[in-house]
Amino acid sequence: MTELQKELRRPGIQQRVFSYAKASPTELVRSKLSTSEIQHRALTYLPDELLANIPENENVYSLFQGFQATIPEDDEDEGQESNLRAPKLLKEDGSRPQGSPSLAELHKQRDKANHRLEMMVVRKNMCSLEIREIDGKISNLNHRRKFVLDKLGGIEQDELKIEQDLHELEGKIEDVIEELRDAATLGRDITPPTKVGADDEATAFETQAMNESFMSASIYEKLPSPKSKRHKLARRKSMPIRHEHFEPGSSVKDFQAHNDIITTLDFDAPFGTMVTASLDDTVRVWDMNLGRCIGLLEGHHAPVRCLQVEDNIAATGSMDASIRLWDLGKAEYLPNETMSNIGDKDHGLSLGNSADEPLGPHQSSMQDCPLFSLEAHVDEVTALHFQGDTLVSGSADKTLRQWDLVKGRCVQTLDVLWAAAQASATIYSGNSQWRAKGRLPDASADFVGALQCFEAALACGTADGMVRLWDLRSGQVHRSLVGHTGPVTCLQFDDVHLITGSLDRSIRIWDLRTGSIYDAYAYENPVTSMTFDSRRIVAAAGENVVKVYDKVDGRHWDCGAGAAVDEDNTAPAVIERVRIKDGFLTEGRKDGVVGIWTC
Repeated sequence: MTELQKELRRPGIQQRVFSYAKASPTELVRSKLSTSEIQHRALTYLPDELLANIPENENVYSLFQGFQATIPEDDEDEGQESNLRAPKLLKEDGSRPQGSPSLAELHKQRDKANHRLEMMVVRKNMCSLEIREIDGKISNLNHRRKFVLDKLGGIEQDELKIEQDLHELEGKIEDVIEELRDAATLGRDITPPTKVGADDEATAFETQAMNESFMSASIYEKLPSPKSKRHKLARRKSMPIRHEHFEPGSSVKDFQAHNDIITTLDFDAPFGTMVTASLDDTVRVWDMNLGRCIGLLEGHHAPVRCLQVEDNIAATGSMDASIRLWDLGKAEYLPNETMSNIGDKDHGLSLGNSADEPLGPHQSSMQDCPLFSLEAHVDEVTALHFQGDTLVSGSADKTLRQWDLVKGRCVQTLDVLWAAAQASATIYSGNSQWRAKGRLPDASADFVGALQCFEAALACGTADGMVRLWDLRSGQVHRSLVGHTGPVTCLQFDDVHLITGSLDRSIRIWDLRTGSIYDAYAYENPVTSMTFDSRRIVAAAGENVVKVYDKVDGRHWDCGAGAAVDEDNTAPAVIERVRIKDGFLTEGRKDGVVGIWTC
């Protein structure tokens, strides 16, 4: 202790202690460490929280080994390896030839080969880890995609609610305007009394009472009360797009629409209004957005064989030889009524709530929809199509009729048999008897199987296998397309191509510019229905799946309930009718079930 006190009394020691007392901790660190060393320690410092959550590394190789494995090998080593694999012959005396490697060189080459083999193993492991990393990223992207799709579904549901609220507000505004108009009308009709004599005053009082009773009987009884008014079915201002982002062939929903074979169906837009007809003598209107039947179109005395839906207008052709037009925009429904039992799907594209019980349409929901009836055919109507103010219908009476929808009457009748006879007379001179160009495999096939019109152009497919192109201005056949050997059951055309389906099991694509066949393919069974959009051609060909042909990549694939293997081994019914618009596919089956798919 005495020696320590002696040391502390020295001036140098005292000066050094005094300088430490004046310096701060930062100055002390800077005096002992250089700037570069301080920066290195600051950058390499990690808090305990990060060190505690270090993930386990599945890679058994170090970072240096991975870096070494990525270095490209020299060409000289590859040349030496090829020389090493070449056979070496010994001389007759057993000595090695000149230029043969020594033992040390062989050991060196062996070490290099072992090193290369180790590097190959490292590269293989790196590729495997990279694949796992990519799989993880794909899984994360799939989860992210599902989240965004659910978000899009929520936006579309909110959009639907806003449109319903907007429609209700528009209805309330119309009610208020109508009430104000009625009040103004009543105020003008009732005149104030004037000062007259007693007899004249009594007469005026009786006249006023008579007028009031007359107004009550004529106006108030005809005006519905606000409580009894029901909301009209409005066309959506924006269409759902969520179905476009799902895998082709995904099921939206299937439900029991009728109790018998679906004879025809059509819809105006994805998740819009769909109309279905069946041999059970009913025609049902469906709101695919709500997933429920909103009404029945009543008026025909026989099953409907053909129909078309365009915007809010529907046209139906029946076996009673009549055509009826309907304004679906006048359909009435209760927004608070329960939806039908169309259940949820895993992908969230379901149309309704599966917990709700099915609810039938209101009896008076379609009472304002009928527009007028067109009656001129003498046999069942098997095909129709309207565009603008023109409707063309085909019947089993072997005639085509052109209708003016403004005047509601027939303006032209085209005799198909006469046109066929004229064509036969031209081809076979001296014999005016009509000769069918194809055979009839089914005697019950419709004589007019399908037709479509656009302005003055009309395409018609008949039971003789012919497709005739008519000019409605002259009423003459402009061109005949020969190729089918069975009755034509369906057709559709666009600006360039005409596509037809037939009971001869084939679908043919015609070039309208040249009148020749552009492409053709066949199925195992007769084609009963066919339609196409901008990308795909879909057809019903006597199976429990829809036959899809992708025009872009030329691929054929099946869509429908029959495409998936059912665990219960219960095969769905055969599909009779199909429709597709913008990748939204609907199909009707023999058991009355309607299926909706993304395509």
